[in-house]
Amino acid sequence: MKIISYNVNGIRSASTKNFFGWLQSTDADMICLQEVKALPSQIPEIIALIEQLGYHHYWFPAEKKGYSGVAILSKIKPNHVEYGCGEEWIDKEGRILRADFDSFSLMSLYMPSGSSGDERQVKKYEFMRFFDTYIAGLRLSYPNLIISGDYNICHTAIDIHNPKSNANSSGFLPEEREWMELFLGNGFIDTFRHFNKDPNHYTWWSFRANSRAKNLGWRIDYHLATQPMLQRLKHVKILPDAIHSDHCPVLLELNPQ
Repeated sequence: MKIISYNVNGIRSASTKNFFGWLQSTDADMICLQEVKALPSQIPEIIALIEQLGYHHYWFPAEKKGYSGVAILSKIKPNHVEYGCGEEWIDKEGRILRADFDSFSLMSLYMPSGSSGDERQVKKYEFMRFFDTYIAGLRLSYPNLIISGDYNICHTAIDIHNPKSNANSSGFLPEEREWMELFLGNGFIDTFRHFNKDPNHYTWWSFRANSRAKNLGWRIDYHLATQPMLQRLKHVKILPDAIHSDHCPVLLELNPQ
C-alpha cells in the first residue's frame, strides 16, 4: 500500500503543472494533501479528474478562501471520516482531517507556521499543546494511527540545510524541536528516519536564492506512525523530483496486514 503526503501550496496551481499526470504515475492508494487553498465547489474540473483516477475524496478547507485546508484522496473507501478536531480556531483554519480504515487510521495534518511573526508563533505553540492532548486521547480509540503532513518543524540539525544560521528561525526553534522530540518519544515513529539516517534530505525549499536547485532545504513534512504500526512499515522515500509546489511529496509504503 502506497501513501503519499504532499503540501501542494494550492491545488489549482499544482494542477497547472501536471500534478494529476504525476499522481496517476505514482499509483498511490491514498494521498494526504495540505494547503489545498480551495473549496470543492470552486474546482469542479479538478474533482472530476480525481474521480476519473478512481479516488474517493474528502476535503476540509479553511473558512478563509485561498488559505490552508487539507484533503484525503483514497482508492479504498474509509469506514468513517472525521472532519476537524473540535477546537474552533483550528477547525476554521482547516488543519486536521482523519479517515478510518479497517486496520489503521490516516490523518492529514497542516500545522500552523510561525514564520509570519510573533502572533502566529504563539498560535503555533497553542496548536502544539492542544495536539499533544488531542492525539493522546485519540490513540486510546485508534492505536494504529498515521499522521501525515506538514508539521512546519525540522526535528534535528540534519533536517535543515544550515542549522547554525537558522537557530532562531521559526520551524527550527529549540521549543519546536523539543516538542517534536517529546511527541516522538510518546510512541510515534518518524518513518523516514526509521529507514534513512543520512543528511541532505529535504521536503521544502524557499523560492528565494535558487534554493531548490542548490538543495538548501528543510525537512518539515512527515509520516509519523504509532508504534503498533512498526511491522507494517516497508519503505519511505522523499520525492524531490516532483515539482508542483515549494514542497515535495513523501511516499510511505506499508506491508500487507
